[in-house]
Amino acid sequence: MLTIERSLVDKIVAHARADHPDEACGLLAGPEGSDRPTRFIPMTNAQRSPTYHDFDSGEWIKVDREMSDRDEEMIVHYHSHTSTEAYPSRTDIDYLRSPLADPRVHRVIVSTRDPEEIEFRSYLLVDGEVVEEKVEIVDSYS
Repeated sequence: MLTIERSLVDKIVAHARADHPDEACGLLAGPEGSDRPTRFIPMTNAQRSPTYHDFDSGEWIKVDREMSDRDEEMIVHYHSHTSTEAYPSRTDIDYLRSPLADPRVHRVIVSTRDPEEIEFRSYLLVDGEVVEEKVEIVDSYS
């Protein structure tokens, strides 16, 4: 289960809406080993595409070093779908199954296809299968 503060959800949704019609992408960092996202880090979609996202490589190197210096790790990787539901695409699934993907990272997808309603869902890779997980949105961590 992903437990996440409402303020972080709001920032992800705002980023997804701002980048629409292109996919937005970014991450939430948190203390190493905590599984608790605390810091919002929007990234540049180097593809500037409505159907695909990829972190800007130079920006990613900088963010990765910064997380290491702060004893943080990626807890959530998020991106938006602009015209489809918040469900992993074939490309998303292929990436999740690749050796590059950390199976501990929550994969949040936000759909911006309906401007009046936002779909916010999270997935994990479990035994080689993509599984939707429950998302608990809290006002603050206790």
